[in-house]
Amino acid sequence: MHNIVSFFAQAAAPAENAPQGGGSSMLIFIVLMFAAMYFLMIAPQRKRQKAHQKMISELKTGDRVLTIGGMLGTIANVKEKTFIIRLGDNNKVEFVKSAIQSKAESPDDMPSEQK
Repeated sequence: MHNIVSFFAQAAAPAENAPQGGGSSMLIFIVLMFAAMYFLMIAPQRKRQKAHQKMISELKTGDRVLTIGGMLGTIANVKEKTFIIRLGDNNKVEFVKSAIQSKAESPDDMPSEQK
């Protein structure tokens, strides 16, 4: 019986000498990783999204645009949630505002048929 007690006493001794505070350093590491992810991934994406929303809100009739599907055209009418875009010879197609990728700044951005 005495041997069993001394065995458990020896087995428990290293646990008492274990270093304390290992959890706080892990918490700091996780917080730093989240901060790095925010500044490297989330913040730039939000900045691009705000710039795109600003560009969409500033579009008006007569602006040349490129859709996310690759269609180039001229805005014929602006509605609350959509644009009516003229493609080619008076063909008009209605697109939701989120389907606009960018504004075409120069005539070089348009295909040769529409120049």
